[in-house]
Amino acid sequence: MSQRSKKLHFNVFVSGTGHHAGSKKHPLADPSKSLDILHYANQAQIAERGLLDSLFIADNYSGTGRRLEPFTMFAAIAALTKHIGFIATASTTYNDPFHLARKFASLDHISGGRAAWNIVTGHSQADADNFGKLGHPEHAERYAIGDEFVEVTKQLWDSWEEDALINDINQDTRIDDSKLHEIHFKGNYFNVKGPLNIPRPPQGYPVLVQAGSSESGKELAAKTGEVIFTAQQTLEAGQQFYTDVKSRLAKYGRTPDQLIIMPGLGPIVADTEAEARDLEEELNSYLNTEHALKRLSRYFTVDLTEYPLDGLVPIDKSKPFGSITNGITSRHEAVVDAARRENFTIRQFLARSAGGHGHLTFTGSVLQVADYIEKWFREGGADGFNLLPPIVPSGLTAFVDKVIPELQNRGLFRTEYEGTSLRENLGLARPANNYRHIWANRNIAASNETRVESNVPQ
Repeated sequence: MSQRSKKLHFNVFVSGTGHHAGSKKHPLADPSKSLDILHYANQAQIAERGLLDSLFIADNYSGTGRRLEPFTMFAAIAALTKHIGFIATASTTYNDPFHLARKFASLDHISGGRAAWNIVTGHSQADADNFGKLGHPEHAERYAIGDEFVEVTKQLWDSWEEDALINDINQDTRIDDSKLHEIHFKGNYFNVKGPLNIPRPPQGYPVLVQAGSSESGKELAAKTGEVIFTAQQTLEAGQQFYTDVKSRLAKYGRTPDQLIIMPGLGPIVADTEAEARDLEEELNSYLNTEHALKRLSRYFTVDLTEYPLDGLVPIDKSKPFGSITNGITSRHEAVVDAARRENFTIRQFLARSAGGHGHLTFTGSVLQVADYIEKWFREGGADGFNLLPPIVPSGLTAFVDKVIPELQNRGLFRTEYEGTSLRENLGLARPANNYRHIWANRNIAASNETRVESNVPQ
């Protein structure tokens, strides 16, 4: 597909009040709705009105955040929408493949083929503590576990053949047992018999999403991912990431159009640039400077609250990339590199970081935002964007009602949904059931082992 014929894709990263750190105090936001399902359903319906692809919710298993559990939330919203997809985050370190395969298959059936899995390997030692684990696995081991976890889960989804269900009212049975298969998976981390106890998802597999930007994360995305969320602060960095990850696909027998790359983007948009700048300034005025600087200080060996706000960011005091934590590491480089590249004062650094917590941010008029998005898309930096509205629902409404029509006028975005499933709308093929291929390979291997044993002298 040529770049001219391609269309942009947009996901919405849902939030209680918005992604700008000052949104919690903004008059247009309402923190009391952070556990209100209708608040999130409203965001879904706005996104669907704009023909956007999906909603995404981040998740972990520790801390005191006020967020709903993704499967429960999306199952409820699915009943109130028709087209929007649902990307639920679930960890491969603190879940079981059978349980997760069943939950995603259920969400895909409930939504009529609109589910997606954001594959993460785990957040921190605090997660491990809540699951009674002795320790949070090291980065390399987490990705090895994750790779095997995904493979087991896919085999469980494939354990039901497409026509295993019998819907003929004249038949005495409702399931053809000959078309259900035990997978007998034995790996380094998992030992699963199968089959799954729910039919194969309508999409074959829910869309597989990945968000890691480390070497292990990029390799897992190239092998398994169909959408990748990422964070780059410049077009040049975005182009390098885009080329790097797409170039890895061939060794797994995949083509570039089988992976959609979506950098995070926090747009502050209004009819004019001046109005957008006023909104940005207003949001920044609500920041708790001390708390925000304390959070940013984790990237440094010093406490930024002890430095003058109008002094330069002490880049020489930044921690080496990868040294922050054994948890999520992909934001460190993007955040600190922005301060280094643009020679920020601490005040500027604070304002930039407040808008997108490590993701790309842009403030401007409708035309300026559309130009910015088009440039990244046309010049090989993105296939679309993971939107982080500064305030919800008003920031999302502004993007849908103002920017989307402009992108449609330019021929860059759809004017109607392509299908009923998330895969169809993303232009991703429905995966074939690989069970028979896997079983055939096992039979060949078993036959070879038997042949070798028969030739051993007694």
